[in-house]
Amino acid sequence: MPPSPRVLLTIDYEPWFALSRRYDKLENSIERRDLDGGFTIQAIDPILEKLDGSKISFFLVGEIAEWYPEIPQKIVGAGNELGLHCQIHRPLVGVDELAKDIRASASWVKDYGVRGYRAPMVGISEAAYSLLEGSGFIYSSSIYAPAGTLFQKGRVWEIPVSTLRFGRGERTYVAPRQFNLSLLLSGEYPYGSSFNIGLMSKTILYILENELKKGFSPVLFMHPYEIVRPSRWASRIGRDVMRNPLLWPFTWNKAGFLTSVLRNFPVSSLGTYLDEILMARGTQNA
Repeated sequence: MPPSPRVLLTIDYEPWFALSRRYDKLENSIERRDLDGGFTIQAIDPILEKLDGSKISFFLVGEIAEWYPEIPQKIVGAGNELGLHCQIHRPLVGVDELAKDIRASASWVKDYGVRGYRAPMVGISEAAYSLLEGSGFIYSSSIYAPAGTLFQKGRVWEIPVSTLRFGRGERTYVAPRQFNLSLLLSGEYPYGSSFNIGLMSKTILYILENELKKGFSPVLFMHPYEIVRPSRWASRIGRDVMRNPLLWPFTWNKAGFLTSVLRNFPVSSLGTYLDEILMARGTQNA
């Protein structure tokens, strides 16, 4: 029997400045921690309180686990799933760079038994899947595709961030499949992205209701700075938004949307859902 449909709710837990992209090349971890200004440690308790016992997936930027070891402890202690987002948040296009990034996170990933991975900016290459498999990951959530899509790349399951397909569209899913004009022109609306949650939250709640009625389990993601407002947020991010207005929806407070999802729909982590899928299929999750 297939698992019951639910919203697969995820948070890409990253520093506020990951949105800016001005600091991608800043490699000194102490300087990056100082730039974060304590936001990531200040945000975790309010976010866990808003979840009110619901269990979801947190894809954590690894350097945060080094800055504040209590953050992964709190996430797991509250019964949530812990996944890897990256060690240092920036585009990870080349396999060699990705391999280096994964090695940098290996210690805490092993300590917490991390099974899931999400690429920064939901951007991954086909070549990366064999690397994820070799590093012990069971699943990825690093492309966009219609809700209900689930497939394997080697032994790694891909559970995509959800899109709504208009028309027949594509039936094979080759990475990268990112949120861009090409995806939109192909007839897919990536409602699982926090960008669109910012633009059309009420519409997305309606989409979620319909997807669940169809038996699908849509995947959504948000960021901590969209749920808990960083201090001096306007001065910190205003320059970047002025230069790139497409960042604007990422700066909007989505705490109300999160509350609506939790109040109106069943939710779970990606890992729990995948375990139920594999159990129903009689497949070993390893």
